[in-house]
Parts: sequence; C-alpha cells; structure tokens
Amino acid sequence: MKITAVRTKVYEWKGDVVPPRAHFSGSAMDLLPHKKESMASFRFHSWLVVELETDEGLIGLGNCALAPRIAKEIIDLYLAPLVIGEDPFDNEYLWQKMYRATIAWGRKGIGMAAISAVDIAIWDLKGKHCKLPVFKLLGGQTKNALRCYASKLYANDNLDEFLKEAKGYFDEGFTAMKLRIGYGPSDGPEGVRRNIEQIKALRELAGPDVDIMVECYMGWTLEYAKHILPKIARYDLRWVEEPVIPDDISGYSELKAMNLCPIAGGEHEYTLQGFKDLIERKAIDVIQYDTNRVGGITVAQKINNLAEAYQIPVIPHSGMMHNYQVCMATTASPISEFFPVYGVEVGNELFYYIFEGDPIPERGFITLDDTKPGLGVSLSDKYLDKFRIIE
Repeated sequence: MKITAVRTKVYEWKGDVVPPRAHFSGSAMDLLPHKKESMASFRFHSWLVVELETDEGLIGLGNCALAPRIAKEIIDLYLAPLVIGEDPFDNEYLWQKMYRATIAWGRKGIGMAAISAVDIAIWDLKGKHCKLPVFKLLGGQTKNALRCYASKLYANDNLDEFLKEAKGYFDEGFTAMKLRIGYGPSDGPEGVRRNIEQIKALRELAGPDVDIMVECYMGWTLEYAKHILPKIARYDLRWVEEPVIPDDISGYSELKAMNLCPIAGGEHEYTLQGFKDLIERKAIDVIQYDTNRVGGITVAQKINNLAEAYQIPVIPHSGMMHNYQVCMATTASPISEFFPVYGVEVGNELFYYIFEGDPIPERGFITLDDTKPGLGVSLSDKYLDKFRIIE
C-alpha cells in the first residue's frame, strides 16, 4: 500500500455562534489591557482536515485546529512531498522524516500540529487497511469503557444558572466535570472571591463523590496561584489545570511541590522530549497532551508509555476520536475529556459539525465500536452550507 495523494481542506464556520459571557474563562491574555474579551484570540472557528489517499483507494482522515490556514500551507508545501509514495505502515519512519525535515522551524506549535494531522491520517489508513480500529493496533482494549468528564462548565456570575447547567450533567450520569475560572490577577481580591464562590457552590451541589477539575487556561501568575491554591484546596479538586503559562516549568514545579492540589498541564506542549522534561522536573501531576498537537498517534503512544512508567495519569485535551483511541489502549488514561454537543462557541464544538461517528457518553462513559476500522469517523455533509471550505 502506498500513499498517492494528500489533500487538505480548511473548514471555516460561517453559521451562527453562541456569544460568550463576560468572564466566562480566564486566559493568558488576562494580564494585558484589551478592548475585547480576553479569550477572543483563543476561540477558533475553523478546522483543518487532511485526506491521505492510497493506491488501494483507501482514504485516511486527520485533523488539527491550531491556525488551520497556516497548517494547510505547511502540509501542502513541506509534508505532502515527504509522504507521497510511501507505505503508511512505516509510520515511525514517516514521522521522523516529517519531524527532522522541518526541525529548524516546525518542532513546536503549528509545525507539530501539521505533522499531527498527517500522522493521524496515517493511522486511520492503517486501521482501514487492517479492518481494525486504531486502538486495536495500539495494543487493544484496556477498559470496558472510557469514563469521561463534562467539560463545558464555563464561569457564570449567575450562580443559579451555573449550578443548573452543572446539575444537568449530573442528571445525564456524569460523575466528573471541569469548570473554568473566570477571574485572574488583574481582577484583584473581588476576582479571587468570585472564583472561590464558584468552586464552593459546585462542590456543595456535587457532594463528596464527584470529581471536580478547575481550568485556569494559563490565566494566573505564579504569585496569584500561590495565593489562591491554599484557599481552594479544601474543595478536594481532582486537578488545577494550566495555572501558569506553559513555558514557566519552574512555576509548575513550585506549585506541584506545594502539594495542595494536583497540577495538570501539557495541552500546549508539543513533543515527547517536552513531556520528559516536565516529568523529570516534577512539574505536573496530570499529563494533558492533545493527539492533534503533540505529533499525532505515533507520539501519543510514546508519551503514554513514558507516563505509565512514572505512574502519571494521561487525560488528553478535548476528547474526540483521535484521543479516545489512544486512551482506550493504555492503562495510563483513567478518564477522558468530553465536550458536550453544543452550538459553536469556543470552537471545540466544530468537530461534531465536520465529522460523523464521534461517540456520545451514556451515563458518563464512552464505548468504542471495535467493528469500526481506523478512527471510526467520516466527513459529514449535513452542515456543508455552514462552512466556507478552502481547498
């Protein structure tokens, strides 16, 4: 089997969007004065889809959501020539080829996201050729189903509305959920109080037997984190996510050493070596790579093996089928993220409008069909009129 063609498409949403509330989430922009809401630069309403075609007529699908137009150019100009004519079963060779050919400029960020999209498509091809789901190729099923947590509980100054949304997830059977912190260092003592009120209210509603995670999205400083962690530790949080910017590894290490709340990160880390560094520097309690950012399934499997050796849980960012497949095949992943199906707001929701086949939890658990080959998803034609497609 040989790869004969590489096609890229950018799906840009032109349909209705759900406007975000004020202070619905913190972000790395919070420290700066801004005229728009601080999450504006982190909301994405477009997605890149990669199709690899083989001489057998099979088509493998890959994707990434970071700067899709730029990622498309990287694949079209630099990566496609490296994989055309090659056997997708040589995925390690192909990954190394893409990585080393672009290492001068591509080993982090968008360059790695582009490699991820191609690698995911390669694994989809492998599964389709073998008529097996990807998780079977990675080692097989390690759990009957994937426990998952609801991950759309954005901050809301109206606590009644906030708790009503949370209760809806409990009623659906979720026993874990993640809330976003809406205030940061620039909001002063009042912001600290509002953050604590939200966490406290959710814990009181949930009781002691529900996992609660807190997402900071790089919006705190080290000083602010050290100030607030002792105040929220009493609420028995499963983890505090991305409290500081991802390059502040020493800050992560200091917060972890406080041993007040488990510290999670890695959504914005891009290499196996990067996670090795985080582990060796005792910087994180939970690893949160995203398969379509970290180098694809080839690298995700390596990080899972590394994490297993150090007994650090892996809970990938964003759920979605490319992450569910690798989670199913490793004992390092005890739980998965799930973004409830919703109107287009931040942008993660676009996956449901572009692809068909992504599983929906039942009573808080996701099952993967071992009769669906490859990733188990296909391109949808239901919402094509809502997208501008750039080929």
